[in-house]
Amino acid sequence: MDLEDAGCRACYLIRDRDVKFPALMGEILSEAGIETVLTGIRMPRMSAVMEQWVQSCRRELLDRCLIWNERHLRHALREYELFYNRHRAHQALNQAAPLRTVPDPITDPERITDLNIRRRDRLGGVLHEYSHAA
Repeated sequence: MDLEDAGCRACYLIRDRDVKFPALMGEILSEAGIETVLTGIRMPRMSAVMEQWVQSCRRELLDRCLIWNERHLRHALREYELFYNRHRAHQALNQAAPLRTVPDPITDPERITDLNIRRRDRLGGVLHEYSHAA
């Protein structure tokens, strides 16, 4: 009801297959024009992984910028997705990103003292990518 008062409408409800959701709830939602999408079968961690991604996206992106319209939101989410998968370090992956491996450590003392780090700002400085300059 709050969304309708704000001029928005929900289209989908993503939920797990828990029995606490009665069939009547699905009927009520479909009458309201909301499609119920069920998570995969025997995938207990699916909700946890998505909740973690949404939390990261909110904390690192959405809490730090103003979104003007749907087009701007989609652009910001695409940029964050690229940042999340290609650059952001993940503790569960031993500080690698899902689509990037961890670079070899620098052990040569001369190379360590002469490090040249470059920062690339994304989304107007909301996200930062760091890399070694060539």
